Amino acid sequence: MSKPVITVRLITCDELPQLLALYQHLNPVDAPLPAEEVLQSMWKKILDDPRLYYIVADIGSQLVATCNLAIVPNLTRGARPYGIIENVVTHPDYRRQGLGTRVLHYALDLAWQQLCYKVMLLTSSKTEETLHFYERAGFKRGVKIGFIARSPEEL
Repeated sequence: MSKPVITVRLITCDELPQLLALYQHLNPVDAPLPAEEVLQSMWKKILDDPRLYYIVADIGSQLVATCNLAIVPNLTRGARPYGIIENVVTHPDYRRQGLGTRVLHYALDLAWQQLCYKVMLLTSSKTEETLHFYERAGFKRGVKIGFIARSPEEL
């Protein structure tokens, strides 16, 4: 039996329904989404924005993990931008297989290519297992429950 092929990549425009289904595992009791035409308009704006990246891991064309990265222009640190990662989630059936780490590393690679001097990630989780997951992925625990990854040339 062959192992399923795992692909980590940027999302495609037709995968919004799968992304939203995956988000149900992030926030099962989330605020309702706007009307379909509003949602589609927002999705188009997101996809058209060169500073926004939605990274996914797929297995057999099923999205199983994701995060998004925003690149923020900046006038400090030599006018180098910084990144913010949000909405990190892996489908419960696929956890503990390195998929979350892979989408985070993909996001970090994109940020370093954009010359970001740091990438920030916040989590509302207080569980040590989750905090260690982010630390193993390259983030540093802060004074608050926040994490920062610095560009290799900043270390």
